[in-house]
Amino acid sequence: MGVFHEATFYDSDEQFLAVVLPFLRQGVAAGEPTVSLFTAHNQRLLRDAVGPNSGVEFIDGDPHYSRPAVAIHRHRQMLAGYVADGATQIRIASEVPHPGTGVPWEWWARYEAAVNDVYNDYPMYGLCPYDLRITPDQVLRDARRTHPHIVASDGTRERCGTYQQPADFLADAVMAWVEPLEAEPPMVEVANPQPHQARQAVTALQPVARLSTDDLNGLLLSTSEAVTNALVHGRAPVLLRAWAVPGRIVVTVFDHGPGPANVVAGLVPAAAPGGLGLWLAHQMCAYVSLRRSAEGFSIRLVAGWPVGV
Repeated sequence: MGVFHEATFYDSDEQFLAVVLPFLRQGVAAGEPTVSLFTAHNQRLLRDAVGPNSGVEFIDGDPHYSRPAVAIHRHRQMLAGYVADGATQIRIASEVPHPGTGVPWEWWARYEAAVNDVYNDYPMYGLCPYDLRITPDQVLRDARRTHPHIVASDGTRERCGTYQQPADFLADAVMAWVEPLEAEPPMVEVANPQPHQARQAVTALQPVARLSTDDLNGLLLSTSEAVTNALVHGRAPVLLRAWAVPGRIVVTVFDHGPGPANVVAGLVPAAAPGGLGLWLAHQMCAYVSLRRSAEGFSIRLVAGWPVGV
């Protein structure tokens, strides 16, 4: 058992195929469950290259990678199913979202680090290609810090000298993305709110945001959980701030404590204090950002599409 996690970098469709095709074909030839988990363009390239009845399982990457916590849950279900069927190694080639595809990076950087732990119960061999034509430098740097091995364009593999253990990366990395609304005065600011007061304050922004019922309810539950965690496990004073524009609400909850001890909190339903609430927020919000500083810990919850990538 144990995950083997590689990254590769490419700057053309031909180079993408030169690395990914052998990875998939070797898996099929070895009788291993072999999965291609990409968005539409790269899936078309691979389908055309391998042809029908290739033995590769193609899974649409967009819904699978809607949120990191969702991806982990789906991955673990898939891996457990293959192991139950007798698999001793499972190959998955996939790409995660990032600002080059219009998605904020922070929680996906956390995901890439967490992969090295949260899939370690399974015999997973994962390959993560990054397109140099659209991938920002910060993402490329983090990819080299979160993948133990790098595959060159000619197929050679080597250990990555900048790789960090997940706990070290997640504790050290400063990954908070800029939220434009936070440059403006908050529309709501409440000190030491009780959970019901926090929900009321956020609900008051709905006439501006006009979120869907599901988005609003998910944000309200996530806000309630964040405030409860801050009051119970954090350090006073606690401060809730919120902003709204049509289609989006941003909520931040700050306390003066160090934040959760588990560095993958939120990505998996941890049994540690506050872990389930953070995991629920990662399931229901469009984006969740965690930030540790010398002053304390804050969580940012976004309902509606996150901008500021």
